[in-house]
Amino acid sequence: MDEPFTPHNELEHKLIAAQQGTLASDTFMHDLLEAQVFMPVKDEPNQIQGFQRSTKAIPLTLTNDDGDSTLMLFTSPERAKPFVVDFPDYRGGLLVDFSWVLGRIGSGIAASINPGLEFGIDLDPETVEQLIHLNSERNPPETSPPGPPAP
Repeated sequence: MDEPFTPHNELEHKLIAAQQGTLASDTFMHDLLEAQVFMPVKDEPNQIQGFQRSTKAIPLTLTNDDGDSTLMLFTSPERAKPFVVDFPDYRGGLLVDFSWVLGRIGSGIAASINPGLEFGIDLDPETVEQLIHLNSERNPPETSPPGPPAP
């Protein structure tokens, strides 16, 4: 029998509230932009324990029968453990700001937070695009300070 879902962090409390209708979905989405998520990443073969040589993390992304890709994310590393058992190459992971993920995700990608768990959320590619846009409005790219006028 599955254990009941007991929230372990603020994001999980907000996710439950949103799914139970006590937190508006727009408010949850804005809060999600401020939250940290756990992103499983592929381990390197023959790595030194706890040391990643590569500078490029390969996140756990699954492709459905239609060829659509979904990035797997979790509200904490503990929530990912049962899921990644089926993906032994993805024992590592990064705890990152969701806004950081959005800044690096490509277009046409869906995201699933806590897939297979009682309290999770699936974000279709259009919703991910909207969040990317909202995130870029909140955090515009840094611009260089103005230089001297051109001669």
